[in-house]
Amino acid sequence: MNAVEIEEAISALSQQRFDAMEFPFAFLLAFGNKATTIKMLRKGARNKSDLGGVLQTNKIHLKVCAEGEVTNSLAELKASPATTKAKAKFVLATDGRDLEAEDLTTGETIACTYTDFPDHFGFLLPLAGISTVKQIRESTFDIKATGRLNRLYVELLKDNPEWGTAARRHDMNHFMARLIFCFFAEDTDIFTTPDQFTGTIERMSEKDSSNTHEVISELFRAMNTKADNRTAAGIARWANVFPYVNGGLFSGSTDVPSFSKIARSYLIHIGSLDWTKINPDIFGSMIQAVADDEERGALGMHYTSVPNILKVLNPLFLDDLREKLEEAGDNPRKLLNLRSRMAKIRVFDPACGSGNFLVIAYKEMRSIEAEINELRGETDRRTEIPITNFRGIELRDFPAEIARLALIIAEYQCDVTYRGQKEALAEFLPLDAKNWITCGNALRLDWLSICPPTGTGVKHRAEDLFMSPLDQAQIDFENEGGETYICGNPPYVGATTKAPKGASKETVERLKKEAERRKADLESVFRGRIKTWKSLDYVCGWFMKAADYGKIEKAAAAFVSTNSVCQGEQVFRFWPSTIKEGVRINFAVTSFSWKNLAARNAGVTVCIVGLSTQPGTAKLFDGKEGTVREVENINAYLVPYDNVYVENQTKPMQGLQPVVNGSKPADGGGLIFDADVAHTLRQEAKGYDDVVRPFFGAHDATHGVGRYCIWASRQQYECLKQLPSFQERFEIVSAMREKSTKELTKAGAHQPFAFQQVRQRGDEIVFQIPRHSSEERDFFPIVNLPRGSIVGDGGFSFFDPPLWNISILISRLALSWIAAVCGKIKTDYRFSNTLGWNTLPLPKLTEKNKADLTRCAEGILLAREAHFPATIADLYDPEKMPADLRAAHDRNDEVLERIYIGRRFRNDTERLEKLFELYTKMTTQMAKQ
Repeated sequence: MNAVEIEEAISALSQQRFDAMEFPFAFLLAFGNKATTIKMLRKGARNKSDLGGVLQTNKIHLKVCAEGEVTNSLAELKASPATTKAKAKFVLATDGRDLEAEDLTTGETIACTYTDFPDHFGFLLPLAGISTVKQIRESTFDIKATGRLNRLYVELLKDNPEWGTAARRHDMNHFMARLIFCFFAEDTDIFTTPDQFTGTIERMSEKDSSNTHEVISELFRAMNTKADNRTAAGIARWANVFPYVNGGLFSGSTDVPSFSKIARSYLIHIGSLDWTKINPDIFGSMIQAVADDEERGALGMHYTSVPNILKVLNPLFLDDLREKLEEAGDNPRKLLNLRSRMAKIRVFDPACGSGNFLVIAYKEMRSIEAEINELRGETDRRTEIPITNFRGIELRDFPAEIARLALIIAEYQCDVTYRGQKEALAEFLPLDAKNWITCGNALRLDWLSICPPTGTGVKHRAEDLFMSPLDQAQIDFENEGGETYICGNPPYVGATTKAPKGASKETVERLKKEAERRKADLESVFRGRIKTWKSLDYVCGWFMKAADYGKIEKAAAAFVSTNSVCQGEQVFRFWPSTIKEGVRINFAVTSFSWKNLAARNAGVTVCIVGLSTQPGTAKLFDGKEGTVREVENINAYLVPYDNVYVENQTKPMQGLQPVVNGSKPADGGGLIFDADVAHTLRQEAKGYDDVVRPFFGAHDATHGVGRYCIWASRQQYECLKQLPSFQERFEIVSAMREKSTKELTKAGAHQPFAFQQVRQRGDEIVFQIPRHSSEERDFFPIVNLPRGSIVGDGGFSFFDPPLWNISILISRLALSWIAAVCGKIKTDYRFSNTLGWNTLPLPKLTEKNKADLTRCAEGILLAREAHFPATIADLYDPEKMPADLRAAHDRNDEVLERIYIGRRFRNDTERLEKLFELYTKMTTQMAKQ
């Protein structure tokens, strides 16, 4: 269940007659528990409550108590030994009149009347595996409104299927935007009386809903007609009390979809909500899912936290404004200059979605302006910050409309907060007809036409705000001497994308078309500039266009991006063409998790990169620790060093032994098998014991999993294929390869005994290096395998290596280099032989250095052996790592790092600075040879 479904279930439960016996089970059902789980709890098999309540292990202990005993019962639940033993995260008590609950992890509590507990459902969402951000816990209105609007939307499309077609989808989305405005307006005195919109529909439309669409259409027509023209237009008397709104919101067609009785009921219920509680920065991103078939399953999850957005906006420009405010003190002239400066600042989000970044930026700037006005004794002064300075581009029309609406609502709410309700109302209507959100493809549009160079204006005017053609900005607006700040959260799409397993034919086709469009978009930005543009992440297009914009206009930019753009091959392919001609990284936030509302949506690991053409020091923020450093330069790896680009090398540059990819089976499961099959094959092939070898895939060696494989020559195959068990496995391989669409794989069908790619002889001493490793580990978990083991292509192989090579590879210093230049999967380490190992900078080693490192490697391997049969995963768990093994690694790091600088490095940043310095020297010397 998603958050919206849970809220609806809880609301329905609170409105039913309270049943003391049934409440605990109905409550748990509402939070997504399966019927079988409820059945087991009813029988008592899983209910371990010692207080006559219901106790669900790892989740909640709840109890229905006698009237007036709620507080005492909650204390008993909290003190209960059963609560502790079951590791319950919540306790809850109710008597049907009052309800109290406590989060035992955080100590937070709620206390309310029973009928009001749906207003606190966000507090209890962890029971459904959904962790919530603070703003959602404090206000559940946005999820509630999203859910109700979604039900209305689906119901209307059921009776008006043509409104769901591509031809009419815009009309449907525009209709929903109009409704949202009306619900907000009737609860905030923008309309003259409370409940004016909903009440009029309820009174004037038939209960059978036959004329509901006509009533709403007439109201829309009234709101688009000036008072002087209403008599001539024949506006109905009952609609004439509505104000003239215009601004494009109600212009154009006033068609309304037909309403069923259910849809009419939904609309009236939505109107009964308290729309004064709307948060435009939250609501906008949630409501966009209503009109998106692909996203509707995640209703209520589309919320990006304000703190995350401020990680972009604060260092981009808000911190500077606040510093200037503090410097101004109570100096009237300095305060006036700052206010005048703010009036000319433009915030531009070329991937704006429903406007989160723009709304937050607007609200933060209004807050600063309000402080200025208070210090100058002008608290009732009208704002000088126009919402037309908050511009965006959005590919889809509904989020674009919601972005405009969210900014309109934010402007009104700020006016009420800082100037008062009367002043806000006096200047709110009619809405301005300017268009400042563009619906279009950001990578195809000219950003200078949407945010033109300061001092010039786009002279084409829109007839209205919402219904105008949206392929370009349409503002006649002078902004002499202003600043432009580009920001946002562009789409997270890699160079290649695949349809999820089991996806429908329609989904596969849609994803294919989207991939083709994205490819064409990137080509339009990069062709003729970067040869390898096809391998770039989609977000690179935004960075390049922002850099181009900054070379012409006084602007700075910052985007949230998957951290892959600052790691691995993306760096040397993309950034040299971007960081040039005065463009530099002026701030960055290193990798952190960018999460929406739900913990089950694990979030995307991202970084934030800021670009500017202005000189000065740069700020580097640690995404995990939250610390910040001022540095001379930040390179594309987000390291405080010169702009260096590490490129793939086919062999080690510094005399180390090569690391090679593992061997690829491409076998359909025929060549790889478990111990039981291995035993059968060995029994059948007496005298051929060496053809059944230990096999280690991506995680096998690290986690102590043993598998086996057939590793045979052509001569051995001719004998083995006569044996039934072997013949069966060879047939599996042949069948799989014959069906393959890849020519290389298909060609291997005639050699079913052989791996598709063979990279070892099979009799070497081999160390396996996993392709990926958890970021939680302090060392890369290299595994020494039995002689003759076969390493699969999920890892890399080190054959008969000198042990001093192992010492270097397993060091903290090598790990920091791999983390920086090889790229990551989320935040987990990803190893690359050509990019990480072959480029690892190494000082010239003496024979004594090698001997010392060899002893260190031996010490690590002996420490491992002492803890047999513990797996590598166990040994390198940072919480469980044996003290002697950690000490052996510390000795290894001590010896190696003294070779580099004569002492231990203080941290990874210092390690990387030294490594980049050596890399620069190493590549410079190679270039001279």
